[in-house]
Amino acid sequence: MSHILVVNPEKLVRRTAEELKNKKIVQPESWSTFVKTGHSKERTPDQEDWWYYRSASILRTVARLGPIGTQKLRVKYGGRKNRGHKPERFYPASGSVIRAILQQLEKAGLIRQTQKGVHKGRVLTPEGTSFMDKVAIQMLKENKESS
Repeated sequence: MSHILVVNPEKLVRRTAEELKNKKIVQPESWSTFVKTGHSKERTPDQEDWWYYRSASILRTVARLGPIGTQKLRVKYGGRKNRGHKPERFYPASGSVIRAILQQLEKAGLIRQTQKGVHKGRVLTPEGTSFMDKVAIQMLKENKESS
């Protein structure tokens, strides 16, 4: 897991999203083209493959912070809503999107549910750790070659 903390997070998420898409580990739901990612958003995502990027970002977050649940992820991906002349207010992200992605990652065997003391949520499995480390190591090798 230490390899994912060394590389650039934005590039890691982008590369992981490509891997998830190429290996068909996660698939966008049928309703994903019509849905907003949260109450604070005005429109649907502009990118066609936003599902893979959100999946990769959630996978990285679970690797860093696990055990983590849906509610904490909703807060992480939430944002401020423009309410016109009233003051802005924070709203959490869509739980349905996050839950569906977590279920797909769990079905693929990359994460699993667990409980550590009073903390309950999802953590990376050894397969998930291996998957993330392979992507990070590949990025590190490419950086050394280009230097």
